[in-house]
Amino acid sequence: MTTGATAARPAPRGRQATAISNPVLPGFHPDPSILRVGDDYYLATSTFEWHPGVRVHHSRDLVHWRPLPGALAETRLLDLTGVPDSGGVWAPCLSYAHGMFHLVFTRVDNHHGGWWDAQNYLTTAPTPEGPWSDPVPVHARGFDPSLFHDDDGACWMLSLTGDWRPRRDPFAGIQAQRWDCAAGRLTGEVRMLFHGTEAGVTEGPHLYRRDGWYYLLTAEGGTAYDHQVTVARSRTLDGPYTPDPAGPTLTSRHRPDLALQKAGHGSLVETQTGEWYLAHLTGRPQGPHRRCVLGRETALQRVEWSDDGWPRVAGGVPAEQVAAPGLPAHPFPAEPERDDFDGPRLGPHWATLRRPATPDWVDLAARPSHLRLHGGQSPRGLRAPSLVARRAGSVHCSLEASVDFRPADVRQLAGVTAYYDTRNWHYAYVTRDDDGRTVLSLLTCDDGNRVTHSAADVVLTGAGPVGLRVTLDGERAFFDRRLEDGTWTALGPALNATILSDEYAGEKQAPDGRAASPAFTGAFLGLWVQDIGADGAHADFDHATYREHRPPAHP
Repeated sequence: MTTGATAARPAPRGRQATAISNPVLPGFHPDPSILRVGDDYYLATSTFEWHPGVRVHHSRDLVHWRPLPGALAETRLLDLTGVPDSGGVWAPCLSYAHGMFHLVFTRVDNHHGGWWDAQNYLTTAPTPEGPWSDPVPVHARGFDPSLFHDDDGACWMLSLTGDWRPRRDPFAGIQAQRWDCAAGRLTGEVRMLFHGTEAGVTEGPHLYRRDGWYYLLTAEGGTAYDHQVTVARSRTLDGPYTPDPAGPTLTSRHRPDLALQKAGHGSLVETQTGEWYLAHLTGRPQGPHRRCVLGRETALQRVEWSDDGWPRVAGGVPAEQVAAPGLPAHPFPAEPERDDFDGPRLGPHWATLRRPATPDWVDLAARPSHLRLHGGQSPRGLRAPSLVARRAGSVHCSLEASVDFRPADVRQLAGVTAYYDTRNWHYAYVTRDDDGRTVLSLLTCDDGNRVTHSAADVVLTGAGPVGLRVTLDGERAFFDRRLEDGTWTALGPALNATILSDEYAGEKQAPDGRAASPAFTGAFLGLWVQDIGADGAHADFDHATYREHRPPAHP
């Protein structure tokens, strides 16, 4: 497995990488904000209820990407306590000016019932790896903030303008207000720049200046199968902004034959050789229900400027293979499949749910070469869950681990999970039954309804660690346990992996069964521990091994 843009064999450094394989960031990496500083490229993506808040990847050729430790990795920088499923960090924007990196983001505390409680923040750092300053609250008038640094040194903050009133368009347009970098505050009047096209749901603004024009990129159509990138331009920052007469710059709408769907929410970057690329989110549906188990991913498209000055993608549709810029190839070392937890902190491929990985519950020192997780709240808890997980990067992948756990009662559980949100997951866990026996069980939560798989129950008679594995295989999920002779045996039946998707996971209130309140994340494979009685339980994981497979991964 490689960490980065493509599973292809990396080119030796110095040779040109000839093609970009999409998605460049497979798995849950939505709402990309792309930035070049010198010869370095950075992609910032949304994390929602996961820490570290704002995931950042680095590249030097737009082909190979590596994850950085991530911004907002401390409670000082981001408190996700109690945020709802698919709340938390929405649509960050990473920019660079005055020798500093600027990061603006939204923390969403609520997005249900026609209301948004969406506070925007700004933080700065000398490098993408920090240290980041204490975030400054900006405004809460709408989400998807971005910063535009104009040629004259002025800085402007853009965002969606939200409208909560019934029978009004909640996506009421794109606003801008001057940001005083020295004082660290908004100043001057709010200016309405753009009310969008007939596609509606106008959000995700990014502003650029080129050849005397201001170019406003927005996401429209909603972040599902009608999604698109719209470009409008004006001679002045205030507008009026006229949309490209050729229509959307990028969309998959009306093209169900394309492998890359949901194309939208874009941002532009110019290479040091004068070439242009569009970073955008996309999804790859599985099966007849067209569910994207991996969530919304990040892809890159090549942009050409028309003779009359419009940035356009060939055909206006996303391609799986794109010509790379004429830059020397710069592959990064491959990520090891097996993590023996020998380091002082978790690697950048791991994420934690709703709270940062602090030593009080993520302990890498108490037992050498083990990850000790102190148990947290129940699977529905929104304050202090104990889940360490990684994004599924392929619909054919697995995570196996060795768990050493001594449960005292039924309120203590530990094992491996395929997880989407508090309402949708599969879980193989060790616990203790009413007869005092240590048992291995399998449980599914399907749209909030718990489903037991009693045929999978196993009484564990030995005192040693238990080997567990969870596998995604297309539309199916499997769990296995390791026997004493080292072989694997199935634990329970094949399960429905598509419940781990945006399309399935929202609140099912619409007449057609689709999400009335959309969900926005993706499938994770992880290590999970509950201590529901708060009695001090912990589990030790000796290792965790993540693999991506060629189908079929399981019989």
